[in-house]
Amino acid sequence: MKRDFLKLRDRSPAEYRKLFDRTHELKRRRKANRIDSTLLGKTLVLLFEKASTRTRLSFEAAMFQLGGHAIDLPMSQSQLNRGEPLTDTAKVLSGYADCVVFRTHGDDRLETFAKTATVPVINGLSDGGHPVQVLTDLFTIEEKLGGVAGKKIAFVGDGASNMARSFVEASRLFEFELHLGSPNEFRPPQSDLDQAGKWTRVFADPREAVAAADVVITDVWTSMGQEAETARRLEAFKGFTLDNALLNFAKPTAPVLHCLPAHRGEEIAGEVIDGPRSVVFEEAENRMHVQKALLEQLLLG
Repeated sequence: MKRDFLKLRDRSPAEYRKLFDRTHELKRRRKANRIDSTLLGKTLVLLFEKASTRTRLSFEAAMFQLGGHAIDLPMSQSQLNRGEPLTDTAKVLSGYADCVVFRTHGDDRLETFAKTATVPVINGLSDGGHPVQVLTDLFTIEEKLGGVAGKKIAFVGDGASNMARSFVEASRLFEFELHLGSPNEFRPPQSDLDQAGKWTRVFADPREAVAAADVVITDVWTSMGQEAETARRLEAFKGFTLDNALLNFAKPTAPVLHCLPAHRGEEIAGEVIDGPRSVVFEEAENRMHVQKALLEQLLLG
């Protein structure tokens, strides 16, 4: 029976442990120029209704390096753009591909597509979450700190964003303390916080969120589709820029993550993203390694 990866709770902690162990191995093999062909003959379709750099390229590279093939299908070049029902597209792609990465807007579209498709569907980003990115961030933290359980992770920015919501979901699964630094009007949905329970706290003052943090994370203040709100958001997030002054409230060893693209000078200062504590670009590379292990789990069992 096929399994999808739409939210982080779609896999168990034990499965994540195996996934991270396999990711470490795949990354070592890549650095040693070892060739893998575990997905030989497999096809992945990337169906994207939103722009992408890292999600598209990391999945394409992951499939190629495991011996498989990836087909990129932008919304503008698909029949969806001319009114084909989403369910028809899901049925057709299920006949061509072994797996589909769907990057979309509303989670209702993601769920409808996944219910109709007969092959595994991966959430490549939706309004409600970005699980492949947050999974990568947690792996990157494990590389740097030896694990995430028991750590204090600070996320500064839009607490209602897809990234923040996936971190809220992850806090309970991976048992880390998440401190969200967000203006009151940009808090996560209460239902998300209720599910996270004791593992997530929200602070209106970013300095309180970052205080003694083991890891500090930020993301753009204006996500795709929110461009009309830019001016209002810039005003609301004054004081939330991750610069050295704010970073100094965290532990001196705390690494800094950002999923990119970054608006330098807004949510993060150039001195931080290019500074010695930034692991931003290694984090970006890790998307490919984590997704290799995820694809293997979904396609090989």
